[in-house]
Amino acid sequence: MIVLDILLPGMNGFKVCETLREEGVWTPILMLTAKDGEWDEAEALDTGADDFLSKPFSFVVLSARLRALSRRTQQPRPVRLTCGTLVLDPATRVCTRAESPIALTAREFSLLEALMRREGDIVAKPTLLDEVWGHDFMGDPNIVEVYVGYLRRKIDDPFHVKTILTVRGAGYRLVADE
Repeated sequence: MIVLDILLPGMNGFKVCETLREEGVWTPILMLTAKDGEWDEAEALDTGADDFLSKPFSFVVLSARLRALSRRTQQPRPVRLTCGTLVLDPATRVCTRAESPIALTAREFSLLEALMRREGDIVAKPTLLDEVWGHDFMGDPNIVEVYVGYLRRKIDDPFHVKTILTVRGAGYRLVADE
């Protein structure tokens, strides 16, 4: 596990994180920083950090977040995720279906990645909220349904397939197209 708490001339933690991900390093990254704005947190997560913690922080919270990261990352991440003809490349942040590029927002990409990493499994809405929107998300939890709808319109509808299935009362399941 990598904990970024660095001060480098000419390179900040965001750039270090982005460079590691571009080089295929998928070790979990917890970014510790004096920055505390929502844009800073979004940038950290979008450049590849798995979690973000602003200073000052308590040792209890730091320990809990490190334990949570270690639970989530039991297996190394593959370079490319595939589900039928759907391909997601976290290193390059490219999504394609049947070799056709699909433009995704950063949030849509993160949601699809979370589902693709658990292909075939039911993923509960609280799990998706925690992984994609963060531990301290205070908005409406129905945001997950909204973004699942956005994804379906981009990765399923144009290709006449159903990849993201709703499992009523349980969550979502990603299945390969046939």
